[in-house]
Amino acid sequence: MNRPSRLASLLYGIGLGGFVDGIVLHQVLQWHHMVSHVDDYPTTTVAGLEANTLADGLFHVLAWLCVVAGSVLTVRAWQQGRLAPTWSFHLGLVLAGWGLFNLVEGVVNHHLLGVHHVRDDLGAPLSWDLGFLASGVLLLLGGWLLHRRGDRALAEGTASRAVRAG
Repeated sequence: MNRPSRLASLLYGIGLGGFVDGIVLHQVLQWHHMVSHVDDYPTTTVAGLEANTLADGLFHVLAWLCVVAGSVLTVRAWQQGRLAPTWSFHLGLVLAGWGLFNLVEGVVNHHLLGVHHVRDDLGAPLSWDLGFLASGVLLLLGGWLLHRRGDRALAEGTASRAVRAG
């Protein structure tokens, strides 16, 4: 059976998760920027804001490249005659990809590198960072469960089509 591409949906989710983080947390709410916790780039100076804006832009380019890669893999899968995914198969992996993004970004940027926290201005940045990681776990697990439901439905539908054709 020519199964749908899992990687395409995961890449969509990683990219879209990056866009949600960058657009909502960086631009709309302005809670932090990519390197706002680095002493050389304070957001209280024009030079610091310029450096953070550049870092945010490069971050958005990476998110965009993930979405483009997911699109390319989707078209390639169609060209190879693979089945289109069910909504739960696809949406589940998109949510899992978003959760994976939150986990990796949270561990690397918030904890290992310390280049920013989800929120510094209210105090207790660790609680915000842990909440961000928890959202990643919930998105990853919930998305995977939704994906599995769609995967089973896809397998059952393919099996019933094979029986009718045979």
